[in-house]
This record gives sequence, structure tokens and C-alpha cells, in this order.
Amino acid sequence: MDIKDILKNENEKPLDSLVKDGGFCGIFRRVGCVGDSMASGEMESLNDKNEKGYHDYYEYSWGQFMARDAGFEALNFSMGGMTAEVYCETFATAKDYWSPRKACQAYIIALGENDITKNGANLGTIADIDSSNWRNNQKTFTGYYGQIIQRLKEIQPKAKFFLITIPKKEPVEERTAAEDLHRERMY
Repeated sequence: MDIKDILKNENEKPLDSLVKDGGFCGIFRRVGCVGDSMASGEMESLNDKNEKGYHDYYEYSWGQFMARDAGFEALNFSMGGMTAEVYCETFATAKDYWSPRKACQAYIIALGENDITKNGANLGTIADIDSSNWRNNQKTFTGYYGQIIQRLKEIQPKAKFFLITIPKKEPVEERTAAEDLHRERMY
């Protein structure tokens, strides 16, 4: 693969030249995917009473697809409906996701959609993060998100982080102010 093939091209049509081997993602041996339904391969079902059910099928998650293409191991640190608060307050500890045995070279973090829809968009500000001690972070989305990164950096200081924003809705005018604020927080 040639790096010039992926540099910014104003006329690019990404679906015209799909990378079939995982591309440069292959430099990683182990990648952790922290997130919600998008990161856990969640699928919807209907029972006999026409009631919806939601089920995580990690083998169908985008992280596992990437892993198969690029030849790395992907660890799913995710669950449908996940919020940054639940991840920090109970989920990650209960699942032993803060364990050094699960350290990764890279982490893809895709959280925010449920934080906005379930928590009334209490996204907070960058000031909610105490860069010297995650235990002092405020209990907002931004504070919890910062905690996730800070704790993972404690486990693997050289890890690379890829932060995922909420996917664009079409038409773009239908984006909410909270989605735009989420995007700003990621930057």
C-alpha cells in the first residue's frame, strides 16, 4: 500500500477504492473497541408478540471485521446501550477491562449517542477533566470520557487513540446541537 493513496484528495470517492487488506491498521497487533451498540455488533429482533429485543453479536462488530481484514486481535470493551458514565462507574470494572492483561496498542472509542439520548445531553466541558488525576474528573460525559482515556493510558502509556464522533445524519440540518457539541468535545 502506498501512503499517497490515502492522503487527502478533494475528488476522492472512498467506495471506489476499498482497502481489502486492512491497510495501515495492520501495524497494530491488538486493538480495544470501547463503545455502545455500534461497537458491539448489536442486532434487533422481534419476538412472537412483536416486541423488540437487542442482542450483542461481537463477531459482527466493525472491530472484529477490521481485525479479520488487518490481521490483528480486537477486544470488544462494549455493549449495546453503553454510556460513558456506566462504562466508568460499573461496567469496565465488572468486566475487568481495566486489567493490564487486556492492554492494547490502540483503542477505538465510540461513545456518545446514548449519553445524549439517555442523559439529556449533559456533555460538560473540557474543564471537567483533571489531566493529572482522573479521580477528580467531573461526572459529565466529558469527564467520564477523559477518565476512560486516562485509565487506558495508565495501562498502556504508548497506546494510540481513535475517537469516533456520532455519525452524520442526512440531511445535515437534522443534527442536534448536542451532536455538534459532542463532535467539538472529541476535537
